[in-house]
Order: sequence, then C-alpha cells, then structure tokens
Amino acid sequence: MPTLDIFNDDAFSLRSLTLAMQNVPYQPRLIGAMGIFNEAGVTTNLMQIEQKGTTLSLIPAVPMGSPGRPETKDKSKLIPIATVHLPQRESVTAAEVQGVRSFGTEGDLKTVQSLVNTQLQKMRNNLDATIEWQRIGAIKGQVLDADGTTVLMDMFTTFGLTQQTHAMALGVDSTKVKIKVTEAIRKVEDKLGGIMTTGYVALCGKGFFDALVSHPAVEAAYNRWLDGAFLRDLQRGADSAASSGFPFAGVAWREYRGSVSGQSFIGDDDAYLIPMGVRDMFQTRFSPADYMETVNTVGIPYYAKQERMKFDRGVEIESQSNPINFNSRPDAVVKLTKV
Repeated sequence: MPTLDIFNDDAFSLRSLTLAMQNVPYQPRLIGAMGIFNEAGVTTNLMQIEQKGTTLSLIPAVPMGSPGRPETKDKSKLIPIATVHLPQRESVTAAEVQGVRSFGTEGDLKTVQSLVNTQLQKMRNNLDATIEWQRIGAIKGQVLDADGTTVLMDMFTTFGLTQQTHAMALGVDSTKVKIKVTEAIRKVEDKLGGIMTTGYVALCGKGFFDALVSHPAVEAAYNRWLDGAFLRDLQRGADSAASSGFPFAGVAWREYRGSVSGQSFIGDDDAYLIPMGVRDMFQTRFSPADYMETVNTVGIPYYAKQERMKFDRGVEIESQSNPINFNSRPDAVVKLTKV
C-alpha cells in the first residue's frame, strides 16, 4: 500500500493549506455581499468595548507593560469581550488516497490535493455560514451560538441599551406605509444624531416582505419595479444585485432567506432597518489561531492545518476562524414588525 509521505510535501503545510482555504471560491451570502462589515485582524483573542453614552467601540487588548490608551475627558467604561473560537475537523484517509496516486508522480499529487481541497471547501462553507449567522446577530443586537439559543453576546443587556421597534401595521389596508417608513427612519436618525447616512436597507423575513409588497399602498410600485428587475439584474454582477433591493419610501427592501438548522436568520414577520454608510458601525475582527506558528501574529479570517492519524492511517485537517462580529450602534437599527 502506498505510504502517506506525500503529506510531508510543503503543499500541505499550515501556510499552504491556509492559502488554499482562502482561495476557495466564495459562496455569496447577503450580508457578506453587501460589504457593510469592516474586517480587520488583531493580535489577541481578548478585546475591550469602550462605552461612551450609547456609543460603543472595539479596543484590542494589549500585553502587560504596553502603553495604555490615552485618557479621555468624557466618562467611559471598558468591558472585556473575547473572540469566538470556531474549530472544525475533517480527514483524508489512506483508503481515500489508495488507487488515486502512484509513488513519485507529480500529477497524482494534484489528485490528492483535490481531495484535500474538497474538505477545505466544506469547512470554508461552514465557517462562512457561521460568520454570516453571527453578523445577522450583530445587526439584531444579540449574537447567538449555532444552536440558535445560546447567547454569545447581548449588546442591549450588556451595555444597558434598549432595542428600538416599530409596528408597520401591514395587515391593515388603510395603513399609510410611507408614513410608517418615515417614522422608522426618524427613530434611526434620533440615535445617530448628527452622523450622516448614505441610505437605508431593510432585511425582511418572508412573511414581512410578502405583506409589504402586497399591501395596497405598495403593490403598484412593486409591480412597476418588477417590470425592469430582470434586465437590471442581468446588467449587474451577483454581488451588486445581492446588495440592491426593492426601493420604496427611501429604503431598499430585501427578503433575507438564510436559515440554519431549520431556524430562519430573521423572523418571518420581522424586518430590520439598517442605516448604510455609517463609519465603523458594523465591525468584524479576527484573532490569530491557537497554533505556535501564529502566536502574536495578526489574525486572518481562515486557518487550516493537518495532523497525521495514529498508525499513519491518514491525516486530519483542522480549520478554524476566530471572529467577533459587532454593532457599535445597536440601538440605531430598528426592528420592524408586520403587525
């Protein structure tokens, strides 16, 4: 039987596996495609949130003895938080390698690499879905674990803020929907103060979206928009189309269809009104992996590393991401309800 010495090749090092995982074709997700989260790497897995009034900001923790953050005149408090560790494992066994390569042939090395890349693709997709799930949570103000119930961070409880809600009364034919939307926008503006926006997007559950576009005050405008939607989508790339939406009353309305384990990312009868273009409102920070090679380095979104199985029966491939997804102005996102 062929040995697994092939995995001693530099093509399967931490660096090469991580680069391969980075290069896996991106599976578009709506929040990722919209690009509203500012991404950066940090060198630690512990950060602090500075709270001044209702404004929150992320501050990376620093090692002992490092210069502290300059004192500010405004009263503030620091609350420590940690990035979320998201590891997962897959494997490539000797049985899978058997019959697809022969000793010393470079062409068959590529065949084995394709098996590894298949596993990396699966793990990358899982991580992308998890990060998307946590970003939706950051928009809503409560980041949940993969089980959909365990709270990783509740921004309203932790920082003493209150979520803004707005009833749209879409089940009543006489509702003046434009006025309802304007009222909701004013709630956002009240929390932003003098900060300007570039527009508004509402991410909608399917029940909310259906009720909106079928409402008598909206239906005609939606039908007119649909007439040209097909041609417009042909002229835009997938990512651009994903970040657009049905425009009504100064808001781009998007139906969000994501779900995990049968649970919708957004409640069917809910929507979330989001101000666009507010600097550093939505942030993602990545801390380094817990490997010797990555200690005190700047974190990147994905890592992949291999380890031989006992008795040389194959290799295990571990991937991980260590993100924190954060909304610095959670009360400036308004939860809209259908009724």
